[in-house]
Order: sequence, then C-alpha cells, then structure tokens
Amino acid sequence: MNLRLIALYAVLMLSVALPAAGEPPRMRIATFNTSLNDDHGKLIERLRNGDDNARRIAATIQHLQPDLILLNEFDYDEAGEAARLFVEHYLGEPQHDQAPIAFPFRYFAPVNTGVPSGLDLDGDGRTDSPEDAWGYGRHPGQYGMLVLSRYPIDASAMRSFRLFRWAALPGARRPHHPDGRPFHPDEVWSQLRLSSKAHWDLPIDTPAGRLHLLVSHPTPPVFDGPENRNGLRNHDEIRFWVEYLSQPDADWLVDDAGQTGGLPQDAAFVIAGDQNADPVDGETVDSVIRLLLEHPRVLRHPAPRSAGAVASAERKGGPNTAQRGDPAEDTGDFNPRAGNLRVDYVLPSGHFELLDSGVFWPLPGEPGSDWLQATDHRAVWLDLRWRAAAAD
Repeated sequence: MNLRLIALYAVLMLSVALPAAGEPPRMRIATFNTSLNDDHGKLIERLRNGDDNARRIAATIQHLQPDLILLNEFDYDEAGEAARLFVEHYLGEPQHDQAPIAFPFRYFAPVNTGVPSGLDLDGDGRTDSPEDAWGYGRHPGQYGMLVLSRYPIDASAMRSFRLFRWAALPGARRPHHPDGRPFHPDEVWSQLRLSSKAHWDLPIDTPAGRLHLLVSHPTPPVFDGPENRNGLRNHDEIRFWVEYLSQPDADWLVDDAGQTGGLPQDAAFVIAGDQNADPVDGETVDSVIRLLLEHPRVLRHPAPRSAGAVASAERKGGPNTAQRGDPAEDTGDFNPRAGNLRVDYVLPSGHFELLDSGVFWPLPGEPGSDWLQATDHRAVWLDLRWRAAAAD
C-alpha cells in the first residue's frame, strides 16, 4: 500500500471514529451490584489490607470504562473512607492488567439499611434484629449505594426520598396475613419507610446537558412469609419511580427536604440499579418492572445481553430450564432455587439514542471470567448519545 493510500485510509478511519462536528459525545452509563458489604467497619479494613474481590470488581469497571456508574451494595460510611480507598487504590491502580480509571466526582449518603426503627417490623415480638431496621442490615449503611462520575454531580440540587413513608404512596400494597388482618399494626404501618435503601434523584451535568440519575435498590421479593411483605415492598419501591415520572405536580411526593412533586416532564433521566425484579420470572409481584420498561417516558430499546448468561443457564439447568425469559438477558447468577434472572437495569429517557449495550458476563475461559466470583450480579452498561434536539 503506497503512502497516499495509507493517508486516505487514516482519514477514513478518523471520520468513522470521531463524532461529527457539533454531535453530542457518546457516554457509557452502568450499574453494578458489587457485593462489597460486610460487618461494621470491615469493608474499610478489607480495602486497606488489599481485597481480592474488590480488585475483581475494580477490574470489571476498568474494563468497561464507564463515564457514570452506580454501585449497589457498597457499604456507606459517613467519612466516605471506603469510597476513597476504592476509587484511589483499586480503580486508580491497574487491576488484572486493566487500565486505571479516574472518577473526579462521587456521591454517597445515608441509606435505611441497618438503621434501627425501634419497631417490631417482622412480627417476632422483638425490635432489635436486622429485620427491624428500616431496611434489612446488620449496621447502618450496610448495602449502601455509591455513584461515581466523570461529570459534575450537582449535590445541592439532589433529591432524596429515604424518609418517604410507604403509606403515603397512593394504592400502597399493605401486607396482610392470610386471614385478612394487616401484618403491621396501624401505628407501625403509618411509620414504615418505603425505601429499603433510598431513592435518589441526582442531577448530573454532562457535556451535552443535565440528566437526572434516578437510583435505588429495592428489597428482594423473598425472605418473608405468607404476608409477602418483602415482595409487596419491592413492588412499591419500583412503582415509586413510575409515579415519579408520571406525576410532576403531585403534592404527596415529598422528598426529605420538604420539596413536592415528581420529575418535570421535559427532564432527561436514566434509571439505574438492582431492582431485584425480573420481567417474567422469579417472585416479583405482578411483573412490576414492566411498568418502568413500558413507561411512555422510557426509551424503548433491546435488553442488554451476553453470551455468558446463556452458557451459565445451560450449565446450571435447574429452574433455568423452566424460565420464560431469554437467558441472554439475565444479569444475576443466583442460588439453585432461584436460577439466573434479569434484575439489574439502566433505563434512559427518550432524550437519548442507544448506540450499544451489554452485560459483562464472559464465557468460561474468556478474559475476565474469573472476576465473576466477586459477586452474584453482573455489570450492565448502555452507550448513549443525546438526541440532537434534546441536546440543544
């Protein structure tokens, strides 16, 4: 090939790789349940001493190179020491031959898990067990949430609904005993918080405009009794976002600072998190996640997929053989009773176009397959670009 052809080839490749003039940049948004939780103070201790699972989680994030990512099940501490250690000494240093990644902006805040309620929430006559916390946990902050971003986070404009009462949600699915009696006495029901962790609306200032990152981590719809209190709570934690998108002027939607109303109709958003809900399989009540997947404000797009999920379902068999959902869309590798399920989501508004997506689930023997042992969830990512009209 002569020099003229080489030069022409280089120009052509640059024209493919670079966005057109004025075109909004591509951005990758991800969610990942990291399982980086432990007893009080233990995660910090692990991160200081060098933790193999944290290295695997970091390698996965480095491999994906997201611009914005939500980490579920990352223990919260008030000083943010765990977040600092993870960002600086794990993400900031090469892990398993992956390139470091820097996140100049991060957000963490208190969650309901492990915070004592002083009430008997599980009906066993006691008030001091992990089941009696506002969200299940052995200490305050366990199973917390951490947002890492390459773009500025406007923390002054964020909205938290951590204290929102379950009973305040119109049509709340109050748990009942099989004989029809309410599972929680009125004085308890009136105080119950909806969020098992928290619901956050985080404004993120991307190069092409502001998006609202709507993050949460509803309780699993299991680990309860015939009253199905966790299943019903999971349902309503997910439905909260449906109402938040549908009712911008609702006066009952009151955040922790006293501001009312849902998300303005013209606001761009991305919903992210481990919703603990599969569209067709598992124990989710009324396939509630479909209300989000099919919401008029949510972009219709193919579900992220992986070949590794298919191979896992075939290898494990069991309940996977009877499931109705496409195994390629699974994001979690759970116990033999549950099988593999799709529970982790990144759902953008119609302000964006989808360029690519995936679930990080390598086939056995492929690079990164040995990182999967760090957590029973898989990272989910979407490559998005603002639509030209939305970015103007």
